[in-house]
Amino acid sequence: MKAILALDQGTTSSRSIMFNHAGEIIAQAAEEFTQIFPQSGWVEHDPWEIYHTQLGTAATVIAASKLSPASDIAIGIANQRETTVVWNRATGKPIYNAIVWQDRRTSDYCNALKKRGLEGMVAEKTGLVLDAYFSASKVRWILENIPGAREDAQAGRLAFGTIDTWLLWNLTAGIVHCTDVSNASRTLLFNIHTGMWDDELLALFEIPAAMLPLVVETSGLVGITNCEGLPKGIQIAALAGDQQAALFGQACYAPGMAKNTYGTGCFMLMHTGEKPVTSNNHLLTTVAWSIDGVTHYALEGSVFIAGAAIQWLRDGLGIIGSAAEVEALAASVTDTGGIYFVPAFAGLGAPHWDQNARGIIVGITRGTTKAHLARAALESIAFQSAELVMAMRDDAGIPLTEIRVDGGATVNNLLMQFQADLVGKRVVRPKITETTALGAAYLAGLAVGFWQDQNEIAALWAKDRIFVPSDGRDEAYARLQGWLRAVDRARDWA
Repeated sequence: MKAILALDQGTTSSRSIMFNHAGEIIAQAAEEFTQIFPQSGWVEHDPWEIYHTQLGTAATVIAASKLSPASDIAIGIANQRETTVVWNRATGKPIYNAIVWQDRRTSDYCNALKKRGLEGMVAEKTGLVLDAYFSASKVRWILENIPGAREDAQAGRLAFGTIDTWLLWNLTAGIVHCTDVSNASRTLLFNIHTGMWDDELLALFEIPAAMLPLVVETSGLVGITNCEGLPKGIQIAALAGDQQAALFGQACYAPGMAKNTYGTGCFMLMHTGEKPVTSNNHLLTTVAWSIDGVTHYALEGSVFIAGAAIQWLRDGLGIIGSAAEVEALAASVTDTGGIYFVPAFAGLGAPHWDQNARGIIVGITRGTTKAHLARAALESIAFQSAELVMAMRDDAGIPLTEIRVDGGATVNNLLMQFQADLVGKRVVRPKITETTALGAAYLAGLAVGFWQDQNEIAALWAKDRIFVPSDGRDEAYARLQGWLRAVDRARDWA
């Protein structure tokens, strides 16, 4: 092998990045795809558009690398996780759009399950909370609302998958229907203690077992390309949920190491070792990865809206022309002028888990400007992440010395410094911030012997900049108290 191709299928774009043995980028391509909002609280994607944008970027990168695909390259896949696709096994056609992790249409159903006292049982088995965020209630909705779907599912004619499974099915021309443990652990159907789909959970959500993919390890050969649009015979050697891939790409291999990814949402994971840690602060216990028969776990805090808040300033309000403009606009004022922006567009994730929260801006005066709003939007990302740090520190009982960060928003120095001030810990930005793709590449590279072990990979990790808590720490903490007041106003609104 001469390089590893990472397919990084995200919520708003499909990216393909080729890495060499030093973990450096050889070539990359990205393409955005359509966000579909059929009604309030609903978010969908066209599964075919996801696949074809991913296929197109992969083909572009392979051509640019000038390598011989079948002999020189292996593929690792990282994906937006809980987003759900159901398709016909015979035709390969989805029976409905992909229902995105942000979608809230099944909130009432999940609340009804909670009222039946089922939340404890579900949490004990899955490490998750009963929330519309995860895949199970989305699958059930499709079966209940698409004519003939339930009958077809019971007869074994339908397949369910998260986006990794959907991509793999199409890349292998329908030969392989599987997912890895990190993605399976995000469905509300997988028992993280037994490492198997759980019959009691399947019965609860009324999902036939015949729909489910085979669960495999995160790093390991799962198939070869056999599709139109890519060279045939390329080994596909890793599947990983995007946040777990980023944890791996940040070389967080020891318990207590943590990373925070600033993307459409914001996701903080702390590696907790080979035993799952139960959260007392409404965090998630999730599978990090499984390699060579050993499963590692993590605590996770999920923020639903982070970079998406900046996209809203651009696309919804039109106060910036591009996301890159937000830092300069926010820096043009010294503070937010007393306003707080709670971007609960899709409810609130950890540690609140309020499906009925909605976005608010509070403290507006006649002097409020778009610059104040831009700064408040950036601060909202840091505030939400700070809440996760506090909860994680209490749950794990392991001191945090630093937070390794990645994702598009980490180029924003104003945000990173405010984050360090808020949490009182070093915020470390690596030289390569595409750590989701890098993690997928590392996992695939281990499977094919491109890298020998995790020690070799950890030696490749290099920092770009360290943000140290400044003298503004007390002021930042005071702002956090105001943020918590604003969150209370946003809760239980819908």
